[in-house]
Amino acid sequence: MATIPGTRRPRAVKGTRSRGIALHSVLIVGLLLSAFPFYWAVIMSTHTTSDIFSYPPKLLPGSHFLENARHLFDNIDFFGSMFNSLLVAGSVTFLVLFFDSLAAFVFAKFDFPGKNVLFALLMAIFMVPAQLAAIPQFVIMAKLGWIGTMTSLIVPAAANAFGIFWMRQYMKGAIHDELLDASRIDGASFLRQYWHVALPVVRPGLAFLGIFTFMGQWNDYAWPLIALTNPDNVTLQVALSQLNGTHGTTDYGMVMTGALLALVPLLIVFAVGARQIIGDLAKGAIR
Repeated sequence: MATIPGTRRPRAVKGTRSRGIALHSVLIVGLLLSAFPFYWAVIMSTHTTSDIFSYPPKLLPGSHFLENARHLFDNIDFFGSMFNSLLVAGSVTFLVLFFDSLAAFVFAKFDFPGKNVLFALLMAIFMVPAQLAAIPQFVIMAKLGWIGTMTSLIVPAAANAFGIFWMRQYMKGAIHDELLDASRIDGASFLRQYWHVALPVVRPGLAFLGIFTFMGQWNDYAWPLIALTNPDNVTLQVALSQLNGTHGTTDYGMVMTGALLALVPLLIVFAVGARQIIGDLAKGAIR
């Protein structure tokens, strides 16, 4: 049955527009709720401790950021600790991307005896809490003489079960067997297949794993606190924990300034990684 022009279509357009407005409203509210803790950290870093606990709370930036930053730099070696964190997080991220993607490539695209058993063992390791391995790991690092050095943070984290699992699942769908068959016909070795065929295809997956790994290592607190016995050679998170007042008082403006400055490398890494993910996905959509 034919419809009279101009009767139902405007209602459909209005309904679609109303749903769009409602959806965008929900997203905006969610964005504001998610951004408020970061905004509050910025506000706290620009005020003194007394201003932070004043009532009504101050919701606009103050003028004490530089003073808080000066107190922060006087109390801890902020930039030295940040360098240590960058060294550890950067090294671990590079090693994880290489070893995990290499192992995942084998699990995803090659058959060998005991493959399923090894992958099941990998999943069992994935489900074991990392805290359970702290004591055995400390004993091993002590026997190797690595306690107190950055090596004790980098080597144990050079590969992990989650990264292998994530990249295996990604490679199974992203890398087509025809590409590997064609590379074998051209005489490509295993490493050439990995480097020239697999890695260019899975760059979005590597970008996510890189962001995830860097953030995890940057925010790690427990293991660096245990392994780095020299208080002058600590990562940034451990150094920031030393800002708690020794006489029952804490300068929260200084603490929040340190926490805010510690977010800068994370924001840079996230921006670079997210751009890589979006760019590669857009190229794939165009193709």
